Amino acid sequence: MKVTLSSCILNFCASVLLISCANFGDALLYKNQDIKVSKIKTVLFFNPEVFPDIDEIKKPTYEAFYSATSDKMKSLGNINYLQVDTPVSFDTVDVKTVTELCQNNSADAAVISKVKYFKVGLGSYVFSNQVVVGMKLYDAKGNFILETSYDTYKGNGRLLGTAKNSVIIGTKGAIRKMNKELRK
Repeated sequence: MKVTLSSCILNFCASVLLISCANFGDALLYKNQDIKVSKIKTVLFFNPEVFPDIDEIKKPTYEAFYSATSDKMKSLGNINYLQVDTPVSFDTVDVKTVTELCQNNSADAAVISKVKYFKVGLGSYVFSNQVVVGMKLYDAKGNFILETSYDTYKGNGRLLGTAKNSVIIGTKGAIRKMNKELRK
């Protein structure tokens, strides 16, 4: 009886630890409490800003990012997803461009994203497979609603795997956190 009880407690603690580690990488960086978001039917996703700014990693990053966004948006239900190939700076968002594109595409919201690769080593082109995916959500009027991020190293403790899979995991994690905050 004593062995069974201690093994059950150990299994429970291990399960709680693993579940909490999956959510440890996501973070809510900002939420505008003054704006109430009604049901979002159409979302625009802009090309993510990729850091460091190296052309060779942009195309695979975009492919992994859009693969993850389309998969995650389908799993969220009846939300239309539009991909916009217009680059928008993550740190200095041009609100006028965002509102115009939302109006032209009948979108309720727009997501501005950034994928930051960790640099390791002494060389200028040595990268880790770890990424931080940040997302900012704006409504069609240009109001900044919330900002989330997902760090694949903190979230999954990923030491192995490809950078492509890290971008997919980070993107899905940031969207999951955004959806969770909007439902509150």
